[in-house]
Amino acid sequence: MRTYETVIILKPQMSDAEIADFVEKTKKLITADGGEILLEDKMGRRRLTHAIHHIRDGFYVFMKFKAGANTVAAMNQQMRVNELVMRCGVFKIEETKAKPVAPKAAAAPAAK
Repeated sequence: MRTYETVIILKPQMSDAEIADFVEKTKKLITADGGEILLEDKMGRRRLTHAIHHIRDGFYVFMKFKAGANTVAAMNQQMRVNELVMRCGVFKIEETKAKPVAPKAAAAPAAK
């Protein structure tokens, strides 16, 4: 399983109960195939930088999770057909290993 981050922009007309229900359904979709939710952040209503279908505001939801490729494909399909979702982006997070830092060579002794 790989680590992914997703940002979902929902229509601002949704009530808080509808947003909570949508987030729970998304979490169930991820965990159904053995995925794991690492972080969930409901960022709230924010002004968009440009209008999407003449809508200037949106409700942002951020999630970080571990899942398989099939789960991510199913989630993308659900987001495309859901009318409440204005935009959705899923990004694969590359696990980079830190390179050990070599100590600097000792300064050359001063000439006499």
